[in-house]
Amino acid sequence: MTDSTPDTDGDAVVCLPVGRVVGGRAQATDDDWDRETAVIRLDAARFGPQALAGLEDFSHLEVVYHFDRVTPEKIQTGARHPRGNTDWPLVGIFAQRGKNRPNRLGVSRCRLLKVDGLDIQVAGLDAVDGTPVLDIKPYMAEFGPRGETAQPEWSVELMRGYWSTPAG
Repeated sequence: MTDSTPDTDGDAVVCLPVGRVVGGRAQATDDDWDRETAVIRLDAARFGPQALAGLEDFSHLEVVYHFDRVTPEKIQTGARHPRGNTDWPLVGIFAQRGKNRPNRLGVSRCRLLKVDGLDIQVAGLDAVDGTPVLDIKPYMAEFGPRGETAQPEWSVELMRGYWSTPAG
């Protein structure tokens, strides 16, 4: 069984969820995600515990998921002010990490707390209860950025409270 198959024209990609987020937040809100804990529960019809063998040796995961609550009419393909804040510049959808993306894909890094059967307990995953998980990878430092990184000041300001409540 393949997880992704192109259509006859080769344009479409079909991804079947490997699992779902269980627990954590019921609604997406913008900040303070580090306090959230949840479980990624693998699809028992497709996977057994052996699919997670060795995962517990890692401290962090990269999780690819589907923003399934974003309706097609909310998808954005041009430029917008991040979070609707007109104090921040108008930037293209691919220059920000908003959920209203063309393919509605989210990518997150989170802490791995425990592997138990088909359940992966995590902390700091910014996906809500019921979210379809498309892939899970162990985080390896060698896949992190090579060299110096740069980002605009508006993005630093936007992210200030994303993982934890800002002081003050």
